Amino acid sequence: MPDSCVYRENPEDVLGKIAAQIQEKFQQLPVSAGQSVMQPSPHTLKGAETNFYAEASEQAFTVDMLGQSVAVVAKPVQYTWSYGDGTSLGPQTAAGGPLPQDRWGEKTATSHVYPQTGDFSVVLTTHFQGTYSVNGGPPLPIPGQGRFSSPPQTVSVWRSITRNYADDCLRNPQGQGCPGVASPAP
Repeated sequence: MPDSCVYRENPEDVLGKIAAQIQEKFQQLPVSAGQSVMQPSPHTLKGAETNFYAEASEQAFTVDMLGQSVAVVAKPVQYTWSYGDGTSLGPQTAAGGPLPQDRWGEKTATSHVYPQTGDFSVVLTTHFQGTYSVNGGPPLPIPGQGRFSSPPQTVSVWRSITRNYADDCLRNPQGQGCPGVASPAP
């Protein structure tokens, strides 16, 4: 039997239907939300700059839509932090980054100062921009963005008390702040 072309009298616009459904499909993909990292961790101090930064990466998926192979790429482009104390930052393009330990406490583009002590749940929402390609065709932009949130991460905010003493424990082992001597109540 010779090769023949089979077609419908009213052909379907499969590409148009995929384009109409791709944003919804993108939001349903199992995209790994970025991870929020904090310095210092898991505790910080009231009134001190706490450095937060996002770790997120580009991800690729292949899905079947209307019988077609659709390759989707999700690229992180913006980040929003909800710091758990009623304040948030973003969306912004800066993911932040780690600081060396001797620089902890410096203000960064993504740092936050907690004005109160307590335990707070921090949530990072990573905004992904997507492209899709049908059956190996050219990449096409997905309208809008997909937003994916990390599970809440608890940060404990403590207070610190500084006291100055005239003596050191070698000269006065019974002095305030020396081992074995109870400190006065705050």
